Parts: sequence; structure tokens; C-alpha cells
Amino acid sequence: MIKLSNRVQQVKTSATLAITAKAAELRAAGKNIISLSVGEPDFETPQAAREAGIEAITTGFTRYTAVPGIPELREAIAEKFHRDNDLDYAIEDILVSTGGKQCIFNLLLALMNNGDEAIIPAPYWVSYPDMVLLADGKPVIVDTTADADFKLTAAQLETAITPKTRLLFLNSPSNPTGMAYSHDDLAALGTVIRKHPNIIVATDDMYEKILFDGKKFATFAQVNPDLKAQTVTLSGVSKAYCMTGWRIGFCAGPRELIKAMSKIQGQSTSNPSSISQKAALGALLGPTDALEEMVRVYETRRTWLVNAINAIPGMHSIVPDGAFYVFPSVIGWLDKKTPDGTILNDDVAVCEWLLEEAGVALVPGTAFGSPGHVRFSYAVSQDTLEDAVNRIAKAAAQLQ
Repeated sequence: MIKLSNRVQQVKTSATLAITAKAAELRAAGKNIISLSVGEPDFETPQAAREAGIEAITTGFTRYTAVPGIPELREAIAEKFHRDNDLDYAIEDILVSTGGKQCIFNLLLALMNNGDEAIIPAPYWVSYPDMVLLADGKPVIVDTTADADFKLTAAQLETAITPKTRLLFLNSPSNPTGMAYSHDDLAALGTVIRKHPNIIVATDDMYEKILFDGKKFATFAQVNPDLKAQTVTLSGVSKAYCMTGWRIGFCAGPRELIKAMSKIQGQSTSNPSSISQKAALGALLGPTDALEEMVRVYETRRTWLVNAINAIPGMHSIVPDGAFYVFPSVIGWLDKKTPDGTILNDDVAVCEWLLEEAGVALVPGTAFGSPGHVRFSYAVSQDTLEDAVNRIAKAAAQLQ
């Protein structure tokens, strides 16, 4: 029998992937399943990105590149940070990786020692705690509430910090809640971080372009420029440019730390795909019409979905600021019975029941550190959303 490492045995299987796999299994068995579980845009990769990728192939740009990314892409990323975020970085301060997730892995492996703590506000993206564990760190989960728009407060941060705190994760707009930190929110958190020069802030801005209601995006180092040397700003092309499969994420931060992260990457995956880097360059330099239209469509879907969810007895959602998720409470359904007598004792049971009964795949809030909730992804057509909500409402009407 193979003895697995303690490290891997601490890690949970991704709940999102598990639900997706179960939905695929039911679909293969002939059941009509609507999946609202995957956080993947339903729009096409922009034409400029596709053409740049094709050109890379046809011109033979298919060899190894520099580990941290091709210079022209890092220059475009530096320009993006300057234009969009008022942050000035040299290309030596920028790392391109195989997706945003690898940027985070590189950061954790370069920064964390055994027992170091990373503060993670909940609800959180499912992978943060497990990645911290893989880096031999300790996740410190701080619960937030819908009453506070699911955002970490300065008082909560101050209380959570210990002598072992090494990292703070911020994700705005958030997966799974869609809520975004305002300028004032980030300024308040900055007053706390300013007292702790050994803490690095990892700000995951993957959804920064998908923001609604005329809100202006702000990121931590932009609001707190004196803390730029304590901040790693993470982003990528996956969500805004509909390039999930191209696997390009990037980050910028203190040069010494970025250099260490590049060293980690050099001993794991080496450079990101040369073709994908050229496609990402095309996306960053290309027109933004498709992005702007996508955001308009998502905003319309968001508004419709929140209203529809809140019309179902036992479910309630606040209105997200951005991304393409809604994170309603299903506490009103807990301890109720389904027609076959099953008691819905938690959000996992709710999701299993909805998958079997209504043919709708959602992700339980427990996976995001917030039991009693479920996550909807509305990166599907309006017709699909309406079908899914009708099925859920019909199923909910049977609860006793």
C-alpha cells in the first residue's frame, strides 16, 4: 500500500469540481441537468486574442520562453497596472504564470514557513485554505456576514493577527459572493496592515473588470500606496477576457518576492505556454468592446437572478457588486423535509437534493467556508437561468 504524504492528505477535493463531475455523471445517464456550478464565462475569447494565438502557431512561436513571461507581455501588464490601477511596476516586478492559481502557489511557497498563518476572510475562494496547507502554512479563517456585505472589517483583521501572521488574502470582487471592497474599505484595512510590516497582502483581482452599477474598482496598493512594498496584486485574463483554458495569470509585487516566486516557477512548470502568452498580449492590447458588452449582459442577469431568488420562500440573496455569482442563504430550507422524507440538514444536502430533484447543479456554501448558503454562477444564457430558477422554485414548493 502506498503511503501518501501528510501534506496531500490535508487537502480536500474541490467541491466545485466534485459537483460538476456528479452533474456530468447524471447527464451521461440521460438526465437533463443545468449546471450553475462552474465559474467560467459563457462568452467567446476576444477575436484579437484568438488571432494572436493563431499567429503564434503559424509563425512558429512554440518554444520555451523566459520563465517569468515574454518581455512584451510583461510590458503590457505593467501598462495595464498603470492605466487601470494607478500602480507603476517595472517588468522585473511582474510574473506571468500558468493561471492565477499558480501565481498564488508560487507566492505561498516563496513566502510561507511551517506554521506561518494566512488570514482568509470567509466566504473564500475554495482553493485558498488548501493551498496554504500545501505550503505548510496555517489558514486562519475569519467569518464575515451578509450584514457586512461579506467583507472583512478592520476590527476583525486586527483581532485575527498574531505574531505568526504572514499573509492576508483579499478577493474583490469576490468568488463566491460577488461583493467588492470599496476605497474606504481598503483604506480601513490599510490602517491595520500599516502596523504590521511583516504581513504581505495578496489581493486577488481576477474579476476586477466585471463590476456593476457604475462602481469604480479599487485595489489595495492603489488605495494604500505606502504599502505597495507589502502587496502582491494578482490578476489574469481568465475571467475578463474569457480565456480560462488558455491558462494565463499574472501578478506584480516587491521585486525580491517576485524573483523568489519566479524561482519556484522555474522548478515546477517553467514558462507559461508561449502561444497563450501571445494570445494574452492580444487580449490586453485589443479593443474592449466585447468586454464592455459582456459586463452589461452580466449586470442584467445579476439583477434578474437576485429578484428571482428572493421571490422563492426560504432563499435570500444580497445584491452582488460584480463577478458572475450570487450567494444566497438557504437557511430557511434547513431542517425541512423533501417529499420522500429526507431532512435537509445542511447546504450540502440542499445541493444534492436540488441536483437529483430539480436537475440543477449549485455549489454548497460549506465549500467556501460559509455553511447555509449556495453559490449560483450566472455565466449561462438568460433562458438557462430562467429554466433553472423555475425548477428550483418548483422543488422548493414541495418542502414541508
